[in-house]
Amino acid sequence: MTRRIDIGDVAPAGFRAVLGLEKYVSGAVDHTVLHLVKARASMINGCTYCIHMHTNDALEAGESADRLFGLAAWQESPFYGEAERAALALTDAVTQIDRHGVPDDVWDPAVKHWGEEGAANLLLAIGTINVWNRIAITCRTPPGA
Repeated sequence: MTRRIDIGDVAPAGFRAVLGLEKYVSGAVDHTVLHLVKARASMINGCTYCIHMHTNDALEAGESADRLFGLAAWQESPFYGEAERAALALTDAVTQIDRHGVPDDVWDPAVKHWGEEGAANLLLAIGTINVWNRIAITCRTPPGA
C-alpha cells in the first residue's frame, strides 16, 4: 500500500481544524473511555493506521490487552462496565449510522451514564475518530506513519 497524500501537508488548515476538535474531545471525555471509543470505531471502519495508534496509546496508558481484544465482541464480553457499554453502543450506532440511525435505546443509556453534556462530548469524540479513520483510509496512511 502506497500512501496517496499527507493531508497535513496538502490541506494544513483543514488538518489543524480536525486536530482542534481532537484536542477538545481529549480534554472533555474520560481517557479510558476515549481509548475504547477510538479503537472500536477504528475496528468497525477497518482503519489499520488508527487501530495501531489507538491500541498502542491505550496500552501505554495502562489499558489491558484483554479489554482491547474484547472490543471485537464487546457485547458478549465481561470486561466493561455499564457506562463503558453505553459509550461503546453509541460508538457502534454512530459509526454505522447508515444502518439504523441512533435509536433511543442506544442514546438514552449514554445520557443516563454520562449526562447530556457527556453524551454530546462522546458524540463529538465518535465523530472525530470517524473523520480521522476516513482520512487515514483514503490517504492510505500506513501504520506508524
